[in-house]
Amino acid sequence: MHLTLRQLTCFDAVARLRSFTRAAEELHLTQPAVSMQVKQLEGQIGLTLTENIGRAIHLTDAGKEVYAYARAILQELEELETVLVTLKGEGGGRLRLAAISTANYFAPRLLGTFRQRFPSANISMDVTNRESILAQIAANGVDMAIMGQPPGGMELEAIPFMDNPLVIVARPGHPLAGQARIPLQRLEEEVFLVREPGSGTRGAMERFFKKRKLTLNAGMEMGSLEAVKQGVQAGLGLGLIPRDAVEMELRLQRLVILDVVEFPIRRHWYVVLHKGKRLTPLAAAFRDLLIGESGDLLKAGADYQDTP
Repeated sequence: MHLTLRQLTCFDAVARLRSFTRAAEELHLTQPAVSMQVKQLEGQIGLTLTENIGRAIHLTDAGKEVYAYARAILQELEELETVLVTLKGEGGGRLRLAAISTANYFAPRLLGTFRQRFPSANISMDVTNRESILAQIAANGVDMAIMGQPPGGMELEAIPFMDNPLVIVARPGHPLAGQARIPLQRLEEEVFLVREPGSGTRGAMERFFKKRKLTLNAGMEMGSLEAVKQGVQAGLGLGLIPRDAVEMELRLQRLVILDVVEFPIRRHWYVVLHKGKRLTPLAAAFRDLLIGESGDLLKAGADYQDTP
């Protein structure tokens, strides 16, 4: 059996995109050329890898196995390229990141600093939900991820690198705005705008209320943090939000943080990767930046923005 990288690359694209046409576009080849490579791969293996059901392309059992190995082989080659580029002192290579949506309020500033140090690096960051991030880590689809609450029960390495306090916010004209040391029981009288089930922020909120035997009055469920902030500004209720996500609204006096007993909820941001994951020098450099410098870099940026 003699399999080629071109065959594996073409099949990987077809399997991932479920389309010969889109695979050809991604690889800058013609569709017949892609089809030929996949047929040659099937001929080498002696098994059919894809089947058409209607207009959809599906993988056979053999196709699923070959796709898993092809993906792993191609990712190893990408990592090898990054290592070799780094060893040559070119400062390039590829860095694949994923981040929970709330990290989008600070992660780009850290990436900007990292880009200045490694201007030739090819960096991608998928801002997505918790379930997608865990799936990508498990499939070795990313080098590491930024999360607020790493799960238990998985083979993960989770390293805290920065505080992530959760605060209760309200519109400036809310009756509780400006009050000091608001008792927790008073929160049972208020309506909260909450994120969708599975959200780390919602989970932290529900655990906090349950532990103290308080009733959480979830008036509306919002699909994004921005929607929660807009709803709070419109007077629809209170919101529990990461402090990093409301910097602009606080400066513009669109939201206020309520002084509630036992708040803020103390949490951390984590850099999360699969246990045993072999980091390229580029990925290791980004991990080290998060762990060693993120707090100072973001504080410096905030001080600069506040300077008149």
